[in-house]
Amino acid sequence: MSDYDYDLIIIGSGPSGRSAAIQAGKLKRRVLVIDRKDRFGGVSVHTGTIPSKTLRETVLNLSGWRERSFYGRSYRVKDQIRADDLKARLHMTLDHEVDVLEHQFNRNHVETLNGLARFVGPHEVEVATDAGDATRLTAAKFLIATGTKTYRPDYVPFNGKTVVDGDDFLEMAEIPRSLCVIGAGVIGVEYATMFSALDVRVTLIEPRDTFLDFIDSRLIHDFTHQIRENGVDLRLGSAVEKIEDAGGHVEVTLANGRHVRAEMLLFAAGRMGATSALNLSAVGLETDHRNRINVDRKTYQTAVPHIYATGDVIGHPSLASTSLQQGRVAACHALETPTLPESPWYPYGIYSVPEISTCGMSEEELQERGIPYEVGVARFRETSRGHIMGLEHGMLKMLFSLKTRRVLGVQIVGEGATELIHIAQAVLNLKGTVDYFVQNTFNYPTLAEAYKIAGLDAFNRMPIPDEFKVRKTPAEKKAKKA
Repeated sequence: MSDYDYDLIIIGSGPSGRSAAIQAGKLKRRVLVIDRKDRFGGVSVHTGTIPSKTLRETVLNLSGWRERSFYGRSYRVKDQIRADDLKARLHMTLDHEVDVLEHQFNRNHVETLNGLARFVGPHEVEVATDAGDATRLTAAKFLIATGTKTYRPDYVPFNGKTVVDGDDFLEMAEIPRSLCVIGAGVIGVEYATMFSALDVRVTLIEPRDTFLDFIDSRLIHDFTHQIRENGVDLRLGSAVEKIEDAGGHVEVTLANGRHVRAEMLLFAAGRMGATSALNLSAVGLETDHRNRINVDRKTYQTAVPHIYATGDVIGHPSLASTSLQQGRVAACHALETPTLPESPWYPYGIYSVPEISTCGMSEEELQERGIPYEVGVARFRETSRGHIMGLEHGMLKMLFSLKTRRVLGVQIVGEGATELIHIAQAVLNLKGTVDYFVQNTFNYPTLAEAYKIAGLDAFNRMPIPDEFKVRKTPAEKKAKKA
């Protein structure tokens, strides 16, 4: 690798680029991270994962959402919540994230460069800076971690103020009294539900008849009931025919003839791979219809062996958590260093209000595969901790194999779902059974106790294992007959 300027050049500094760079640094290799923005961290830090989750926490704190079951719906920590109140915590968090990232790069001797990178040859990139300079650099291996950008169709009259995408949304000058969200994907659902918690009148439009189809349908049914009860006007099967910027408001015409009027419209119907500026044709790489790159899911190599791709730019599952893992695995493979493979089961978290988190298979998947199973369910209101917290909703559902008694999937909706799911992840990956939840003691009172309740719920309806069956002697059987 000494014939090149670097052993590894990483394009993009989001979660996967970050973890790959740090891993390469720890392996004492020459590594360079190139990012088009002057502050590192990528979409995850600046417009995606960290901002949206910080915004959610701020909303729930200032609105007094978690205490309303005790003190009534009118309860608020701060009476007049303004956009600046939401942004204050947001900017503090982002500054801290960038500071930590830059410190990690420095500590691991990772070089960085700001500019727009494009391939000009199999092992060479050209980096154009804002100052108008262009630098050419070579590397033995490359990792593309450019992430995604918002999908902005021509029929949507974006103006950055009243008609916005997911990136513009965070820069709002004031909190709207009414909000229309188009697209009931993860981003749309998260923003729709958190602004409903601020008592903003929210209409969530989804052209399809269903939403979040990768989540267990029973969980979605419970979630739908909760968000509608919280004030979200959910309109499924409503194709958008026209969007009009009327100055003081936005008018949306649906194919079924209905109209939606709101002060602000958030268009959140998908994202595209940020690959158009990379000049991938120079290295013989192609993308799909959403500009994403196909890779080997074990090594993250592209069709060109010395070029790797990780994170959202390769598509599903498009999670910051999985991107971190992908970057580490890709860097190790690229630098010919053996490492532990990724675990088969990872948690999926949706930071809506309420939270959703899953790990493993859904009930629909088990039915499609013809796997005999049993279900265990616990409601948060059945736990003492749930009473203490004033939780009226929330559910934990577990699926177990009737043949092996192993945990096959866990789905949670409600407070703390994204934290609670890691118990399920551990048991799934360690091939644990329903017996684990019956045998083990959980802290009391905690929401985690719901695992015990759901485990017992399923255990009591499952066949009794042979080792636990009561064996009667011939004399006992004869005495019973007499």
